[in-house]
Formats: sequence, C-alpha cells, structure tokens
Amino acid sequence: MKEPDDQDTDEGKSERSKSDGRQSHSSRSASKSAVKEDYKSVEDTTGETFTEGEESYLGDNESYVEHLEGSSSSFQDDYVESIGKSQYMETPVPDAEEAEEEVKKKISESFFYDYTELASMPFVTPDSNIPLDLLTLVHSFGYDCRKRANLQLLDSNMVLYIAGNQLILLNLKTKEQTYLRSSSGRGIGVIGVHPQKTYFTVAEKGVFPKIIIYEYPSLRPYRILQDGTDLAYAYVNFNCDGTLLASVGGSPDHTLTIWNWKEEQPLLRTKAFSQEVFKVTFNPEDDEQLTTSGSGHIKFWEMALTFTGLKLQGSLGRFGKTATNDIEGYMELPDGKVLSGSEWGNMLLWEGGHIKVELSRAAGKPCHQGPINQIMLDEGEVITIGSDGCVRIWDFETIDTADTIDETGLLEIEPINELQVDKNVRLFSMIKMNEIGNNFWLSQDSNGAIWKLDLSFSNITQDPECLFSFHSGAIEALAVSPLTYLMATTGLDCSVRLYDFASKTPLVQMKFKQGGTALAWVPRLVSYGGAQITAGFEDGVVRILELYDPKGLTIFVGWKRVSDADIRLKQVFKPHTSPITALAYDRDGEVLATGSKDQTVFFFEVERDYKPIGYITTPGPVCQLTWSTASHGGYDSGFLYHCEFPPYDKSSDITEKKDEPFDFRLLEDTEDNPITTITFSINQEMMFCGMQNGAIRVYILNKNDPSLTTMEDYWHFSMHDNNYGCIKAISTSFDDRFLVTTGADSNIFVFNIFSEFELKKVMKAKVPSPRFGIETEPIPEDIEDPKAYSIENARRKREHDKLMKEGEEIKAEKRERIEALRNQLQKLLQMNEELPKHMQFKRTDFDLDSKIRAEIDRKTANKIQRVEKELAWEKEKHQLGLMKLQNRFRDSLESDTIVVHAIQSDHKISSYRLVKPSKYSKSKRPSQSERRASKFERFEKEGTGRKDSQRDTGGSISVPEESIIEKGKKFRPKTLSEIMVENQIEKTRKLILKAERAQLKIQQRKKEWEDMYKSKPDDDYEDPKDVQAIKEAQLYMGDFNLKTAPDYKIPEHMRINAAKKKEELGYLDSMAYAKKVHMNKCIVSLRDLKVAVIEEIQCLVQELKNIQSTLHVSKHIPIPQIPQIYPEEVPEKRFQYDEETLLAFKQQQMKNQAETAPQVEQAASAGSAGSFLRLSSGKDGDLMARDSLSRSSKASVFNLDIPKFMEFERTDPTEVELEIMKRDEIKHLYMQQYLINRIKELIVTFDAELRLLRHQKLKLDTQMKLSDLHHVTLFQEMLLLKNFEKQENILQERVNSLDKEEQDMQWKINETLKEMEEKKNEVAKVQDQEKALYAGFQAALGENNKFANFLMKVLKKRIKRVKKKEVEGDADEDEESDESSEEESSLESDEDESGSEDEVFDDSICPTNCDMGLFELALQLREKRLDIEEALVEEKKMIDNLRKEYDTLSKKVKIVATNLNMAEEALEAYQREKQQRLNELLVVIPLKLHQIEYVVFGEIPSDLSGTLVFSNHSLGRLQKRIVQLHEENSQQQKLNKECRERRKQLTREKREMARNIQKMQETVSQLMVSKFGRVINLEALQTLSVNTTLEELKIKKLRKELSNAKEMKMWEEKIAQVRRELMMKTKEHTKKLHQMNDLCIEKKKLDSQLNILQNQQGNAFQGPRKADTVAREKVTELIHVQAERILALKEEVALLRKKGGLVLPPIHSPQENE
Repeated sequence: MKEPDDQDTDEGKSERSKSDGRQSHSSRSASKSAVKEDYKSVEDTTGETFTEGEESYLGDNESYVEHLEGSSSSFQDDYVESIGKSQYMETPVPDAEEAEEEVKKKISESFFYDYTELASMPFVTPDSNIPLDLLTLVHSFGYDCRKRANLQLLDSNMVLYIAGNQLILLNLKTKEQTYLRSSSGRGIGVIGVHPQKTYFTVAEKGVFPKIIIYEYPSLRPYRILQDGTDLAYAYVNFNCDGTLLASVGGSPDHTLTIWNWKEEQPLLRTKAFSQEVFKVTFNPEDDEQLTTSGSGHIKFWEMALTFTGLKLQGSLGRFGKTATNDIEGYMELPDGKVLSGSEWGNMLLWEGGHIKVELSRAAGKPCHQGPINQIMLDEGEVITIGSDGCVRIWDFETIDTADTIDETGLLEIEPINELQVDKNVRLFSMIKMNEIGNNFWLSQDSNGAIWKLDLSFSNITQDPECLFSFHSGAIEALAVSPLTYLMATTGLDCSVRLYDFASKTPLVQMKFKQGGTALAWVPRLVSYGGAQITAGFEDGVVRILELYDPKGLTIFVGWKRVSDADIRLKQVFKPHTSPITALAYDRDGEVLATGSKDQTVFFFEVERDYKPIGYITTPGPVCQLTWSTASHGGYDSGFLYHCEFPPYDKSSDITEKKDEPFDFRLLEDTEDNPITTITFSINQEMMFCGMQNGAIRVYILNKNDPSLTTMEDYWHFSMHDNNYGCIKAISTSFDDRFLVTTGADSNIFVFNIFSEFELKKVMKAKVPSPRFGIETEPIPEDIEDPKAYSIENARRKREHDKLMKEGEEIKAEKRERIEALRNQLQKLLQMNEELPKHMQFKRTDFDLDSKIRAEIDRKTANKIQRVEKELAWEKEKHQLGLMKLQNRFRDSLESDTIVVHAIQSDHKISSYRLVKPSKYSKSKRPSQSERRASKFERFEKEGTGRKDSQRDTGGSISVPEESIIEKGKKFRPKTLSEIMVENQIEKTRKLILKAERAQLKIQQRKKEWEDMYKSKPDDDYEDPKDVQAIKEAQLYMGDFNLKTAPDYKIPEHMRINAAKKKEELGYLDSMAYAKKVHMNKCIVSLRDLKVAVIEEIQCLVQELKNIQSTLHVSKHIPIPQIPQIYPEEVPEKRFQYDEETLLAFKQQQMKNQAETAPQVEQAASAGSAGSFLRLSSGKDGDLMARDSLSRSSKASVFNLDIPKFMEFERTDPTEVELEIMKRDEIKHLYMQQYLINRIKELIVTFDAELRLLRHQKLKLDTQMKLSDLHHVTLFQEMLLLKNFEKQENILQERVNSLDKEEQDMQWKINETLKEMEEKKNEVAKVQDQEKALYAGFQAALGENNKFANFLMKVLKKRIKRVKKKEVEGDADEDEESDESSEEESSLESDEDESGSEDEVFDDSICPTNCDMGLFELALQLREKRLDIEEALVEEKKMIDNLRKEYDTLSKKVKIVATNLNMAEEALEAYQREKQQRLNELLVVIPLKLHQIEYVVFGEIPSDLSGTLVFSNHSLGRLQKRIVQLHEENSQQQKLNKECRERRKQLTREKREMARNIQKMQETVSQLMVSKFGRVINLEALQTLSVNTTLEELKIKKLRKELSNAKEMKMWEEKIAQVRRELMMKTKEHTKKLHQMNDLCIEKKKLDSQLNILQNQQGNAFQGPRKADTVAREKVTELIHVQAERILALKEEVALLRKKGGLVLPPIHSPQENE
C-alpha cells in the first residue's frame, strides 16, 4: 500500500529519521480560554515542539493540501524511554524571520482521503499469476469479547467492533456486515465514536501506527493522525463537544496525546504512566481536565499554562490505607471529584488526588462481586456494571455528598435498582441506544455475548435479551462437514457450536462442563449423512455428537418454535486423563485414534460402538494424528520436512526407525513467524497455512510435483490479530469453494476461494435429517465429573478391587477361625466357673505368656492413637462442618417445634417454630419523622413567643451592697485621718444606698405596672384553652369521611411513610413473637407436666405390681399401660447420641450403600433415617422409665429375690395368721383400686389440661393467621410507600424550606416592627428634649425681658453646619476630632421664619444692655437644638427605611405564602394519590355472619362492594358522642349566659374604679400644693441624694493628704540615712589624707638618699646602666601614679564636703591592676 510520504523511498526514510525530532517555534496564547476557543492554531513560545509530516493527498492528485506544521506541546522531563531513534530530540529554534515566512495552511472541511490507498492489501510474490482476490472475506462469526471498549454504537441499528485486522459494522436489523481493513496490516488497537455519531476513530497497531477518523455514514477516511505512539494505541476518547481527541498508547511508551484532530495536529503530549494504561477520558464539564487509569494507578490531568507554555500536569492518585489495585472503570463528577471502581467491587470517591471515602453495601458487602468495569452518569443516576453480571443504579446525590463517618473510611449505601443479566455473565462495557421513549443499552459480555438490556425498571421492563452469542477466548478446534456447508467449532468456553457458513447463519450450540480441545467430523463411511461429530475435551472425555434437523420429528410439530438444527449426545467415553489434542479416523473409518497430552494414543473399533482396542505411549504429548501411507510431512519454524515410514510388512523389523527427514523446503519469512497449522485443498492445488501472527498464507502447488520443489509463489494476508490471534485451525469446504479459519482471538472468518465460476445462487447448508427412532432413544449418561476414571484407570481399578476382594475373603476365613477359637475359650471359661472355687483356675492361668497380652494391649493402644491422629483432620473437618450447619440452621432458631400428645385421646398440641426476631431499624429519618408543625401550632408558638418578648424588657437592677472603696489587704491600727475618711465614706455610702433603694422601688413599681398593662389581653384575644378545644373538636368531631372520597384530606397526624410503616411492621412482629413465645412456654410446661405424670405413673405401676404379687391372680385388676414420650415431644434429643446410636447409623448406612437401585437407595435412606430416629427416640423414651423403675423397684426386687434362697417347708397357717392375711388382702385390694384410680386421675387431668391449652392455641392460631394477613398488607403498603418516598421527600423538603423561609421573613417583619416602635419612642424622647430645651430657656429669660424676642430668634435661627467627621479611636482622639471639626465648621445665618423678611440682625454680637450670660446661653442652646434636630432627622430617615424594608418583606411574605400554599397543595395532592394507591391494595378482613348488618330483604347480598367495614368500638363511640354533644351544648349555653352576666358586673366595677382613681389623683394634687406649694415629681424627690461628685472629691482630698504625710515621713528618714553615710565617708577620707602625708614624708627621705647615692657612685660609671634606667622609669611612673591618686583624693574630699556630692570609685595603679 502506498503511504502518503512514500514518493521517494530513500528520501522518505531520511525524512522519517529527521522529522521525528524536528521542532518549530511559534507563539501560544496566554490563557486557557484561548485554548478552548481556537484549537486550530495553538502556538508555543518556548516549549518543545513536534512537526508532522506532509501526508494530505488525493488519489488523483486533486487539491493537494499540506498538513499544519508547528503544533506541539512540551513533555514531562521524566520521559526517558525511547525506541530506536528518539522522536523527542531538541533542535535549535528557527529565527523569527524564518518563522514569519512559514506558510500555514488549514485542511479543507470537505477534504477526504482515498480508502483504497489506505487499506492494506495482500502480499503476492512478484512475477506470479496469483490474483489479489484469491481469498475474499465473506463473513465473520467471531467476536473479540475480551478486548477493551470493543462495542460502539453509531446509530440505533449500527454497531461497530474490531475483528482482527478488520473493523466490522453490523446492522442489528438486517444482520449485514460491512468491513473496513486496517491500513498497517498489523491489527487495530482500539476504536471510538464521535459524540455526534458522525465520525468514528480507528486507532491501529504497528510501528508508529496511525489514527484514522472515518466519516459516517459515507465511511470515507476524513483525517489521519500520526506519531502518537510507538507500537499500539490502548484507548481513544473525544471531548464533550467533539473538538478534541485524547489517545493513550500501549507498551512500551504509554504516551498521552491531545489532538486537534480536524487539523491533524497534536496539541499536548506526555508520558501517561510507566505501566499499562487502560483508559483516558475528558471531564464532561471541563475540557481542560482529563483522567487516566490502569494497572495499579489512577491519574488526574490538567492543562496548565506555565511560563514555558501550555502543559499537561498530572497528579497521581494516592491510595493511602486502601490497597493499590487496577482501576478499570471510573467517572468524573461535575464538581471535579472522580468515582472509580476497584478489584474487590467497592467504589472509591477521589477528591484532591486522595480517596475521600470508600463506598460499599450494607453489612460490609461489596457493591459488586468482582471488579467494576464501567461507571456512568445517566439522567442523574450513577450506573455501575461489574464482572458479576449485575447492573446497579445508585443515587447520585448520596454519592456526591458522601463522606467518612469513622476511621475505616467506609460508607454503606444501597442501590436504587439492580439487574442480574444472567448466570455466567461478565459484563465488560455498556453503551446506550438512543431510542426515543426507551432506555435500552447494549452490553459487551466478556463470556462471549452481546446483550440488549432494558434499564427502565418499570412494570413493562423487558427481560435481558442476548442478541449474539460467540466463543469466549481461543477457539481450539474446527471441523468441516464432508458433505455440506456446515462447520463445528469448540473452545475452552465449554461449548460446541455449529454454523451454516454458506448462508452466514449460526445454527446451534451445546454447553458442557469442560472445555473442548479437539474436533473431527465422522467420515461418511461411518455416518453416511454426515450427521456425527467427534469432540475431545480437556478432561480426557470423548463425546460423539449427532446433528439432525428437528423439523423432521413429528413429535415436536406445533409445540414451539423449532430451530433449524439440533444436537444430541450419542455416546461418551473417557480414554485419557489429560486434554485431548488430536482425533483421527483411518481411511476406512473402522478405527478411531485419540491423542492426548498424557502421552498416550488410544484406538477404538468404530463398528462395535467404539470398543477400546488398546493404547500406546509416546515420548511426549501428542500434537497431531494422521493416518498416512508411505511418507508424511512435518513443519517447524521456517521449514517443511519430508519423512518416510517403514513399510507395512510382517517380515520387516518394526523397531527400525526411519523418522529422520530425507528432504526439506525453506519457507520465506517464517523464522520469527512460524506456521501453526496446514491444510490442503481437496484437489491438492493449494496449500493453506495458518501463521502464528494471525496471517493466512496460500501456496500454489503443482500436481506433477509431489516433492514441492516448485513451491515458491504464495499469497499472504493478515486477518487475525497480530499479537494474540494465532490461527488454531484452518480448513476448506467439501467443494473447495470456502475457506474457514479460527484463531486464538475468538474470531472465525469465512472466505470465498477464487474461482473462475461465479456463484449465482444463494447457497445454504443442508442439515441431515434425523434417524428413524432417534426421538425414542435414551440419551446416554454424560461424564461430567472431571475426576471420573478413564478407560485404563477403570480397568486398573477393577483389577485392584478384585485383588482387594480376594484379600478380604482370606481375612474373613481367618476371622472365622479366630471366632471359633474364641468360642472354645468361652466354653472353657464357663466350665471353669462351674467348678468349686478351690478347684477353679484363675483368669491369669489361661494366659500362655503375660508379655503377649501386654504387647497386644500396647499395640492396640498405639493403633488407636495412630488412628486418632489419622482421623484428626477428618474429625476437625466434620466438627467444623457440623458447627457451620448448626450456625446456619439451628442457632437461628429460638425454639423448635414440640408436639405434645394426649395420653388417652388422639388430641395433640404443637408449639410454634420460632426464628430469632428480626431487628427492624427503629431510627427515623429527619425528613420523614420530623413533621412540619401545623399553622395553628406555629401561630400559637409565635403568639407565646411574642408575648414573652414583649414582657422581656430588661433584667432587674441590682443594688450594689459593697462599699465604695476596697478594704485594706492587711489589718493595721487606724489613724485619726483614716477614721475620718472611713466615716465620710460610710456616710456617703448610706445616702447613696438609700437613694438607690428608692430608685429600685420606683423601677420595680413601674415594671409591675408595665407587666400589668402588657398582661391586658387584646380586643381580639382568644383563650388558648378555647382555641385548643376548638382544634380538638375540628380534629375529632367524628367526621368519618371515606378514604376513597376524592376530597378526602389526610390529617397531619395520620400521614404515614415507609419508616413509620416499617416501625408498625416491627411492632406487629414483636407482638406476634411475644404471644408465640408465651404459648411455647405453656406447651413446654405441659410437656414437663407429662414427663412428671409418666414418672409418677411408673412409680405407681411398680407399686401396683408389688401389691398384685401378694394377691391372687383372680383378684388382679388390669394394670394400665405406661404412657410413652414420643420423639417429637423432645426434639432437642435428636441431637444427642451415644456409641450405640452411631453404630446403628453406621450399619444402616452400609446397608444403604449396598443397595444398587436409586429407588431402593432412597427408600433405604428414608428407612434408615426413620429407624435412626426410632432407635434414638425409643431409647430416650425408655430412659426415664428405666430410671424411675430402677429408683422405685430396687428395694422391692431385692426383697422379692431373697425369699427364693431362704425358703423352708411350708406349714399350715394359724387362725391369727389367716386373719392377718385377710386383713392384708383387704388392704392390698383397697390400695390396688386406689392406685388404679390415681393413675386414671393423673391421665384424665393431663388430657384436660392439654385440651384446654389446645383450645387456647387454636384461638391464638386464628389471631396469628390474622396477623400474618395484616403483615402481608403492611409489607405491601411499605413497598408502595417506598416507591412514593423519594418524590414525597422532595415535596416535603420544599414545603419545609418555604415554611422556614416564611417563618424567617415573619421574624424579620416582627423585628422590623419592634425597631420601628423603638425608633418612634426615641423620636418622642428627642421631641421631649426639644420642648424641655425651649421651656428651660424661657424660664431663664424670665418675665418682661426686652431682649426676649432677639434671644429667641438667636435660639431658633436656622444655620447650615458641616457635619462632623466620624473618627474611631480613643476618647482623646474623639475630643481632638470634635475640636478640629468645631474650628472648621462654618456658620451661615439665614432669616428667621418668625421674623420679617426686611429685618436683619447680627447674632454674633451681643446687643448693648443685654445680659451676656443669656446671649451665650442662647448660643449654646442653639447648638443643642441643632443637634436635636439632626438626630430627629436621622431617626425619621431610619423610620422611613424600616418602613420600606417592612413593605418589601410583606410583599415577599405574600409571595412565599402563595408558594407555600401551592407546595402544600401539591403535597396534599401527592398524599391523596398515595392514599388512592394504598386504597387499591387488597385487605383481608374475616367477618362472622352476625357482624354483617347490610342485608337486603333479610338476606345478605352477593355483592358487598358497596359496604363499609366499621369497628363496634368506633360505632359505639359515635353513638355516645351524640349524647355527649347534646350535654356539652347545654353546658356551653349555660356557661355563655354566666359569662355575659360576669362581663356586665366587671364593666360596672371598672367604671367605679375609674371614678375612685380620679378622686385619689385630685386629693394627691391638693396635698402637694398645700405642702410644697406646687405639684412636684415625687420620684425625683425620693431619689434626691447628696452630691456624689463633691463627696468623692472630699474623700479624694483626705486620701491625698494621708499619702503626702506618709511620703514626707519617708523622705525625712532617707535624709537622715544619707547624713549618716556622709559622716562615715568623711572619716574614711580623713584617714586617707593622713596616709598620703606619711607617703610624702617617706618620698622626701627617699629622694635625699637617692641624691647621696648618685653623688657617691656616679663617678664610678661612665655612662648610665640599663638597670638604672629601668629602675628610674619605674620610680618615675610610681611618682606619677601617686600624684594622680593624691589629686583624686583631694577632689573626692572636696566633693564630700559639699551636700549631695557624688562619690567616684577609687583609682588603682597599673601595678595593682596587673
């Protein structure tokens, strides 16, 4: 095939090596939005780039267009793997001028490639006459069901899947197939479909494979993408709008590439992961986010704009505590989270690169049993498919809001719906069919099927439909009919399938327990009609299958739809123990040879029903069997060998080997691709070879050349998958018209072989007709156990059994001899015991040697110990099995069934078989259990809350009880000044306390008045008791509207949901359980009573026997039979056993095993079970009898036995003895009758108790049946309520949210009204302040002030002021800001409203003779007036704003109330609908005849549908309620009359009290005037107290004086101390002066001595010596130091003489320092 860049081969190769590393320099936009808007011209300024080769062309050179160059992306630095020459090489960036000169051309929208140039073609040997269409693909019967994403949907009828090197488009309606070849001839990796279904992608395999985008439905190649990976693509995916394509490569590079596929340009590229990547997808909500998953990882990608350009940044998911696993299926959520599956079946919710929560089902069950292969979001629901064959639907909101609740990280959820497709189904992928009104999906089953699923989950949901069925996995064998166009295939999927390849129809399949490995069509010599097939399987079994047309069977006509063919099992045998690899019939059809991997070849005689002839062993596993003549052929990698067999002659040496090849043929290009299978055409003109890489090779043969010397020309074509599609079998049809190939990739291809004669008519295979009597023949029993014996092993087993039988016979003879010797020994021992004691031998005398017995005992103990060790594992195994059975079946039982029988009658009573009670969840859902309060309740709460808020005006005022100043921390004697201060403080405190108490009393009085006025009810006030009574009357007025009425309104308290119904169901179960438990206890007590009665009867019977032993037989009364305990009365003893029981069971089991017939076995097993129970029960029943007998009869038996040994000769009794005997006889007769009566009494009493309890249980049974019926009804109601629950929750949540919103708004309105009232009160206070200001100024002016008008104008003058700046800060800052604002304020005078317009006055100058104080007071009060007016304006503005807010909220409240009413109406309608659905449920109510009062002409009508079931209690309550209502009506009328009279009386009292209050107020005013001269404020008078400021200043003055006195005293003490220190320092310095004087005198002496020495010795030396010079320097230095010290001491003395002098530290000489 010609590639687009193959114009020049050499040049193409060089350009290939260069273009792999070529780079281009371009610019990229700086934002991610630009990437979304225009992917066609993405430019990178700094990053690495890729250059694509020029490949756009047309077959006839029309409008050739170059590909776009320069699109690229940067790579991750860690990508270091490469193959061959690296395609990621960096090259220098071209200059800007060169970049500008590049011509960028876009590909035309209408451009298409030529498919004939792209599709791969067969290879034919050059210069040969072999036609290219030697083989033409006719049909494909296979499907690679295990290939990832190998099922795509183009429209509602066209599916797309990969088959080897072909892409198959299958029409679901017509079943027609359309084929597209791969371009590389190396296979197809993966396919993908555009979101709009107008394009589909074919990503291939090979060296640098291509991605070809085809247009649909024209199927023309539209775009080709290259250099995206090295060898194969693993997955491709379009983004949501189809503008981008993401691809990920397979091993070894795993490259992730983002393509602008319409321009054939890669946008971004990086290495996805170092291991296999399964899948890559775009986020549906954001194209800049991607996700990849694969082997042991999941990775989250984002397109990030970095300083080097646009890059793909990946974040690897961290598993944390969760085990690392392969992630196959995942889904991106809208908010960026990712939901993925896991290998163990749970779902993982990823957020921020970490696992947020792991989702599982209740009780720790996984979401799926096995890996989750796909997760999807459809119509707001999450769909998961798993390998367990289940499709489950989950609630999206639950998953999206899921979070961990404990340290395990697990959250349990349950699916909404689920669908189990079928058994043995492993769903791999699923895709939705876009059919309007339906919810159909196509699913890929990795077990070899395509399913059509209906996920609507409604009443008309269709069952899953298997559209197509295929082989799963490799197809191991193929056989073609020698008579017609039929073929059979088999594989390890345990199926044998038959096809009519001429009419392209699959006929029939047959399933087995093991996989098939070999096939052979029985030759016509054996089956003339070609109706038999021989199949070999992996467990070594050979089955003869018979094919027939079921339409020929008259017995099936008219029964059902008859298929075209059917298979039945004819014969089965097992010659091998390993998989069968070859089957071959000899040329005459007389012998069948079977070869196997167990290195044996078996031969069977066909005519005698495949009787075994024998077998031979081979050096290794058998690969192929062929009945041959003188020579045969073989092949391996690259060669054909020709070998010769030894001649078939009796005289020849059979051991002579001639298996070495004497000739060979070299096959071209088969060194690394060996031939796996060979077949010849019927006419021997062609040799067909199946290759390991899935290719077909055809050699043209020459009939005159049996040695194949001229075999050179061949035809080669890749059909199956090149990686794993090895051709397993290849065969031609009986007439050489067709060729069939099967491969390991599950594909079956049928080809037309080139012929000069065209087939003009439609061919169809003829299925053999059924043999006569085939329908009556019994089907042989199949060998399904893989461990069954083979023919040879069965023969060996028979021989072994024969030997074992002979050994057992010898053992039996030995045992008989031993038994005879034992009997002889027993006789000797018995004879020994009959001898006198002094003549008897001891037991030890019979032992020949004591060591023998000791050795036997030791060996026996060792054997027992060894057997116990050998059986320890079996014992533990059976104990565990018994424990599991007990845990599963017995531990769950609360009590088993106990049947107590009566003694004399047939009555019996049985207990209830109770299972431990089920634990219904008592938890309530908030949305369901927390019912919204009714409007009346809300109004009632709001009313009480409003009253409480009105009453709550503030907290009580606390009186300070502590003193004004703090007490001293330490007790000390008080001075006179302190006593004065304390007295003053105490006096002030008492005055203040008195005033505060008066103030508190006044406030308390005011608060009481306010509370009293607040407690006054409104005009429309209603008593809460009356409101509650009215409400109860409305609810319980006896309005029994039928629930079926259309206007029936469900009350709030009667509304039910699934949770409440579940609680009701649980309560019913618990009640029934309690009653059953109580009855069981009674029955157990009755059983215990029977046991006690039987024991007492046994004692009485024994005593009766003792009495009858002394009586004559004629006087005996028949002894009653002792009652027995039946096994069913003590079922717990069925599980108790002893050694005898086990031995009996073992004997019965051995007896059952000896039986041969199945019917006999079943009868024997039943008998053994019954006998086992009878034995155990009999023993158990007799146990108590034996115990009681032993207890009661020990003494009596002993007494009766003794006289036998002590008998003497009898004598005639005396008269006294006769009298005594007579009395005893009478006594015994009485006791006999009494005991008989006592036994009867016990029996009758017990039977009476049983009948009484039985009667009670019958009543309870009736109740339990009714409860069961009620349980069914409740369960049906709960299921129905669950269906309504979701929508009801939505409506209820809406009502609750609107109700809450209305309450919030109502609260805001109330708060706004409160604020408005407060603001109005503040406005009134401000207005009162203004009035008080004018009144005070008027009082200050006095009467007859001539400047009153002027000053009043000054006060009332309106001026404009600059508003003061608001400054936040401390008090000092506030003062500074006030001062600055006052300085900066400007006053402008205006004319007064009260004055004339012409009158102008200056308010800045005080007029002559006007009081300056009044003028300044007017100016000050004007400022206050202006402040008051500004405050008044601000308050009015706030009131206006609040009023506007109130109006807005009122409108919103009306809207919300309307919506709330609509929501409540919708909820009410939904409740009515729910009630109607509940009414449709059938309820069983048993009634007796006397309970039916609906009669017609005295008879019960046949139709009771119009009747009403009503309880007697409710009916009686209604009748009583009529009388009660009459009585209540009369009482209310009486009460109303009394209330009217009371109201009139209260009105009169109110008027009288008002008159009294007015008189008292006048009296108080007169008293005030008479005492104070005017009406005063008593509250102000009461609260009048001392001037607290003055008193505090006085106290402060006293404290200051005390502190000053203390401080003076302290400083005086400090002065005295300093004077003492000065005196000490003066003494010290005087002493130092004396020392200095002494030093001066000594210095003078030394000077004089020095001068004398110099005069005397100076002449002795000519020059000064070094020692003298050093001594002189030291002395001089010492003198200087001493002089400095003298000066320092003098200065110090001078300073000390002064007052407060500073003392310096003494100065030390350098010598002292050193």
